[in-house]
Amino acid sequence: MRVRTLAVALLAGGLALTACGKEGSPTDAGAAPSQQAVADVTVDGSTTFERMKGRGKVIIGVKEDQPFLGQKDATTGEYSGFDIDIARLVAAKLGFDKSKIEYKAIASQGREQAIINGDIDYYVGTYTINDDRKQKIGFAGPYFTAGQDLLVRKEDTSITGPETLKGKKVCSVTGSTPIKRIKEGNYTELENITEFQNYSQCVSKLADGSVDAVTTDDAILKGYAAEEPDKFKVVGKTFSAEPYGIGLPKEDKPLRDKVNDILDEAITGGDWDKIYEATLGKSGSPAEKPVIDRY
Repeated sequence: MRVRTLAVALLAGGLALTACGKEGSPTDAGAAPSQQAVADVTVDGSTTFERMKGRGKVIIGVKEDQPFLGQKDATTGEYSGFDIDIARLVAAKLGFDKSKIEYKAIASQGREQAIINGDIDYYVGTYTINDDRKQKIGFAGPYFTAGQDLLVRKEDTSITGPETLKGKKVCSVTGSTPIKRIKEGNYTELENITEFQNYSQCVSKLADGSVDAVTTDDAILKGYAAEEPDKFKVVGKTFSAEPYGIGLPKEDKPLRDKVNDILDEAITGGDWDKIYEATLGKSGSPAEKPVIDRY
């Protein structure tokens, strides 16, 4: 009898998300563009912007444990990644240079309340826009559209999408949307699903051959692939749509409109491409440019 593997790790701080990509060779990308603070910025009617100006800095909610997305260097304390560079771009266009940014790492389950409480001015961290969340907060964007995908070993040619998972061992995070979708979609045998509390544990099991694939948002998987491009690749056949937005106070439409303008300019003007290629693009997976939803 086959027994379903359920390995719940003792480490805290797990990720719980859902995930676009196409396997290729890592790009030879340079650094993301440096952002110069714009002078004399005004956002008429925005109480959040006035609060930033009053304190002389912007407080941004982020993730700190996602490679090439939002990651904190344990030695230097510096933050880096696609989300971090998007957050910096927005800050600069609002008039705040890098020295005027305070990052606050907030787990997924605490994001809405942090925005509502005013603990942060905005949040950038693989934050999917959906109708339920819009009841509590506002969103600018999307600045990236992710989709659930699969991370496999570089040499593996047997897994080409979710329909090829039958009989394979798949790993994801306990209680997450990705693992629920895999189960409900009947993509694999239930006894072949391994669960942990965070994705880094799944990736370790993929590396040692204990599992055949890791599934979550492709943005997260691209980060792991970019970190070790000789070991892993993203399959590139997404089976969900997850638009990532910048979380803002719900009633602050002036700031939402301003941030949408900033993102739109970055997408059409080339800064978005440079940021992507310097971060997630190093996985070898290209990405489609997002289209701003001005609701």
